[in-house]
Amino acid sequence: MRTRHPPSTTWVLPAASLLASVLLWQLLASTRPHLGLITFANAPSPREVLDAGWTLLQSPRLLFHLGHSLARVFAGFAAAAVAGIALGLAIGRFGWARGTLLPPLEVLRPIPAVAWIPLSVLLFPSSEVSMMFITFIGALFPILLATVHGVEGVDARLVASARSLGARRWRVFAEVIVPGAAPAMVTGLAIGMGTCWFCLVTAEMIAGQFGIGYYTWESYTLQNYPDIVVGMLLIGVLGMGSSALVRALGRLAMPWLGAAR
Repeated sequence: MRTRHPPSTTWVLPAASLLASVLLWQLLASTRPHLGLITFANAPSPREVLDAGWTLLQSPRLLFHLGHSLARVFAGFAAAAVAGIALGLAIGRFGWARGTLLPPLEVLRPIPAVAWIPLSVLLFPSSEVSMMFITFIGALFPILLATVHGVEGVDARLVASARSLGARRWRVFAEVIVPGAAPAMVTGLAIGMGTCWFCLVTAEMIAGQFGIGYYTWESYTLQNYPDIVVGMLLIGVLGMGSSALVRALGRLAMPWLGAAR
């Protein structure tokens, strides 16, 4: 049975945690201590970051950078979702797919997305396409592995029951395997969305001319320290919000889970 928490704890504890983090940040920025290898001499205060964020909010640059980053992330994520789910369903269900597709994918999986940047620049004539490819690579493997584990975790008794009732192979696949693996697939999609932002920012810092990652790196080169934190916070909020959106859409697409609970 699902544990129900008091309504107050759903927002009081997160709000208190965020407030404590901001207060600690303010303390470190005002006292500027030297803690061994870490120094806060150049750390901007929350007020400085708030002022920088307000300035950016009033500037047309915000929508300009956001538009480019969002387009790159969602294009790469959409392609990774299609490829990762299709490959994961095939590998998790069919032995021939596991034997032929999984070994080369396992060789590629440990390669970090940043290592693909030089090759993507050589493969694609457009820097935009190369950055979309980096986000695709970053999201592909979390989605793929989650889908494979979801398919493997489907109760064999459900499959046997469907077959005993006369369901054919592809109907079992569509009505038992896919719905049974759907929760794991949504988890992989949410993780992949977060990885998309990580990979995109890295690509924009190295090969981009627009976007939130480029804005953050440009702020560093110009020594605008509050703007660096603004860029970091934007990336965090966008990553958290887009992952939450994926999970919310997943819950809407899986009404049978709510009925079971």
